[in-house]
Amino acid sequence: MSKPTVVKLFVGSAVAFVAGVLLALGAVWFAYANGAFVLSGPDVTGIQPTAFAWSTVALLVVAMLVIIGGLVGGLVSWIGALLNTAQVDDKTWFIVLLVLGLMSFGIVAMIAYVIGGPDGAQRKASRIAAITAATSTVVMNPPN
Repeated sequence: MSKPTVVKLFVGSAVAFVAGVLLALGAVWFAYANGAFVLSGPDVTGIQPTAFAWSTVALLVVAMLVIIGGLVGGLVSWIGALLNTAQVDDKTWFIVLLVLGLMSFGIVAMIAYVIGGPDGAQRKASRIAAITAATSTVVMNPPN
């Protein structure tokens, strides 16, 4: 997976996650403001059995699915970044991404990778092109 693909997937996943969180907060606020919750003091003990209340519950379910989709996309972009940096000769980026991801600081590592990380797929392609050019030069011009 190339770096531009990883970046697009990461940014799209972050946007989906934030949109899901905002949708969930908006649905809860709207439900609370319109009296969809049954309250006993400060505690929510139930939901009013109205069509409005159930539509806000459905909106919350959609928000949770969007959040989960954003999280899965973020995980896939992290794995893509790991596979991409594994192709680079210097393994520093790979180790940083792996360790921070496993320590639950993957978002920090991914933001750093998006800003300044290497593209292992591009370097691999340039190495293959250089090897191919060198091989074709030797074959076309054999030593005397």
